[in-house]
Amino acid sequence: MKEVTQPAKRSVLRHMPLAVILVVAVIGFFTLRDYLSFETLRENREALLAFRDANYPGVVAVFVGLYFVIVAFSLPGAAVASVTGGFLFGLGLGTTFNVIAATLGASVIFMAARWGLGRTLAAKMDASDGALKKLKKGLRENEISVLFLLRLVPAVPFFVANLLPALVGVKFVNFAFTTVIGIIPGAIVFTWIGVGLGEVFDRGETPDLSLLWEPQVIGPILGLCALAALPIVVKAIRGRKEGI
Repeated sequence: MKEVTQPAKRSVLRHMPLAVILVVAVIGFFTLRDYLSFETLRENREALLAFRDANYPGVVAVFVGLYFVIVAFSLPGAAVASVTGGFLFGLGLGTTFNVIAATLGASVIFMAARWGLGRTLAAKMDASDGALKKLKKGLRENEISVLFLLRLVPAVPFFVANLLPALVGVKFVNFAFTTVIGIIPGAIVFTWIGVGLGEVFDRGETPDLSLLWEPQVIGPILGLCALAALPIVVKAIRGRKEGI
């Protein structure tokens, strides 16, 4: 009886981290979206700037910690946090802190999913035949390119780009590397918006996050997407020629 109970307990424990993340994400969606907003930032901007000037290292630590929690638990307000990074620290440091916090938070989701559900699915994919096995093989051959595409394509939700790689068994080092590099373009855009946030608030306006979809911004990002997809296309063409 104990031999049966122990594996069951281990299975439950493995799934617990991801389950906690999902529960907190749902609760946060309904309870925090009115607080983690640009309106809250507008109302507290003078206090935030004063606190930053009085205790810069402390503000950096608090900011990175809060952003990390937002991403790790998929809470609302990630865009607000990114813009706040530019508002408080400028383009260079703001982008750096945004990327660090987002990468750490993304890694938590990845590891939570990998430890539980991802381990189960990866084992099933390794043991399977047919289309599922081909999918796993294709992913392994193009792992870096696929991960870059997940990060660069704006239509892919950040949570999905954190969760999906863990479920199909990609290497953590590749996940971390492509996350750091792949989120930099978007991080720069949002941080840049934050640099001019004070003037936007002075005019009584709200930051326009649609800037990401402007041709001069989305064009280079789509170009990076095409570059990331190029190795996949080249391998597919070579595979067809070899099969003829």
